[in-house]
Amino acid sequence: MTARVAGILLAAGEGSRLGRPKALVQLGGQTLAERGVALLRDGGADPVLVVTGAVPVSIPAAEAVHNPDWRTGMGSSLAAGLRALGALGAGAAAGDDIGAAVVALADQPLVGAEAVRRLIVAYRDGAGVAVAAYDGKPRNPVLIAREHWASVLELATGDAGARPFLRAHPELVTLIECGDTGSPYDVDTPEDLARVAGVTALRSEENSLSPTGR
Repeated sequence: MTARVAGILLAAGEGSRLGRPKALVQLGGQTLAERGVALLRDGGADPVLVVTGAVPVSIPAAEAVHNPDWRTGMGSSLAAGLRALGALGAGAAAGDDIGAAVVALADQPLVGAEAVRRLIVAYRDGAGVAVAAYDGKPRNPVLIAREHWASVLELATGDAGARPFLRAHPELVTLIECGDTGSPYDVDTPEDLARVAGVTALRSEENSLSPTGR
């Protein structure tokens, strides 16, 4: 049996600089949380978990996991997601066939589903840790094979997420170039959101004008 690759969307923050929780921000007719779930599912991740915190998030295509410690930073949200996956179907085959997880951030809505697909292909080809790179620079999303989850949990503190683990084990990391699939641009401020909204509108216009509509 081929192991499944799950998706974890980190969407717990309150968006202090943006002035509102990012998960519920509307962009192109969807919330950032909905866009993140679609990114993971379209890229081939199944199941998909959304780690919530500041506000509740309910998306039919995903399972919500509340992180009561969301104020401490991204590390606790990543830990909550990995623990939830580890407990999924515990003692049954349902969760045992999940071999890896792709971790994405709700505040990076310009990341493309193709980046997720490339990480999963790298995992199928033997990579234990695969990181999307843009012009050679590691960013997000990140795929982590199940055998490394415990080590990630040991180091996931504060707002660093998986970064401490990745820096401690560079020999495990396979960089996957995704610069042609989208952008890891963060939405942290109202100005960021305006810029991303402009890019999204332009892409929609270009798609509507293409012969295939795609």
